[in-house]
Amino acid sequence: MLKERTSQFAGEKVLVVDDEEVIVELTALLLRGRGFEVLTAYNGEECLSVVEKEQPALVLLDYMMPVMDGETALKKIIQRYPDTYVIMFTGKGSEEVAVRLMKAGAADYLQKPFVNSSLLERIDTVLQIRLVELANRELMREKDLLQREIEAWNTHLERRVEEKSQELELAHREILQAEKLAALGHISAGMAHEIRNPLNAINLFAQILSGAYADDPENSVYIKKISEEVERIDEILVKMLAASRGTAAPRSAVSLDLVAKKVLANSEVQSRSQQVEVDFVVEGEIPAIVADPTEVEQIFTNLVTNALFEMRNGGRLGVHLTPEEEYIRIEISDTGRGIPQEHLSQVFDPFFTTKEKGTGFGLSVVLRIVRGYGGLIKVESEVGRGTTFIVRLPVGEAVTK
Repeated sequence: MLKERTSQFAGEKVLVVDDEEVIVELTALLLRGRGFEVLTAYNGEECLSVVEKEQPALVLLDYMMPVMDGETALKKIIQRYPDTYVIMFTGKGSEEVAVRLMKAGAADYLQKPFVNSSLLERIDTVLQIRLVELANRELMREKDLLQREIEAWNTHLERRVEEKSQELELAHREILQAEKLAALGHISAGMAHEIRNPLNAINLFAQILSGAYADDPENSVYIKKISEEVERIDEILVKMLAASRGTAAPRSAVSLDLVAKKVLANSEVQSRSQQVEVDFVVEGEIPAIVADPTEVEQIFTNLVTNALFEMRNGGRLGVHLTPEEEYIRIEISDTGRGIPQEHLSQVFDPFFTTKEKGTGFGLSVVLRIVRGYGGLIKVESEVGRGTTFIVRLPVGEAVTK
């Protein structure tokens, strides 16, 4: 018999609220017989206090009460405790009030006096609805969570696809660049052979002029520089020929700061004539690296020459050397016209140039040399404010000065 009377929701907390003590006691006795855990209150304020503390599944709430009426208590429960459902008790002939209470959020209503069986049936029905709606809310929360997780994964995948696309684009550019550098090697080999003949003639004329101006110290210095530059060009051509045959140039300890000073000294006349201020900074102790001195000099010469070309009407040339943990950082900057954004990705391509009489070889040669040592090079530029080339040569083969 007890099993038949026990509700399927036995154990749930039900709060009975009425200012009539007899109704509260009788209702509580009835509900305990059905297996509910019964709580009691006698006015609206007390009701809210119990709901806050106990979080009952259901409140049986009388409409007419002192201190705080049932409608006010209902609205506060609905607003603050959405998991607590409410059945309202109303008096006879209060259909309009009942409709208003249902619109305010009541799950159901009963007119007093009520039949016990009707009350128990209404309670089970409301608790069944509550069970379904709470499960539905949980499903909605899980859906929202899954939706956010899916969106997060989509964002992550989009970012990964973008990263991989950029990596593929970079790899493609590097392959094209390598092919162009290979073509440059073949062309350089032919050019090197042809250029050495006029160079020999220039060197011969320089020697003749050296004898003719032996008593002229100023011109003798210039003639000597001509001979030195011819010899340097000849050394570069020899190395280009060797590189095209796959022969590695001999390496030795090279002091980058000394190479930088030499290149700046060679360009001093041009810098003065163009009214270019030179800012040469060496931070800390720069270790010597194992490299081909001519190739290292070529890096500085090509970058400094490009910088001066951009400042024919004055400016500031910056050459900064800085030791880093794994690299030696070389910054060569100018305050020239700058490079348009659309050209930045092409500056190291062989044959690419914006100069009227340029060959487009200089920066591609620098790139080849830097990569040959496992180094890195990048360019930063802003139109109207100048350009900075940043070279990092690894210190893996560095030696102490």
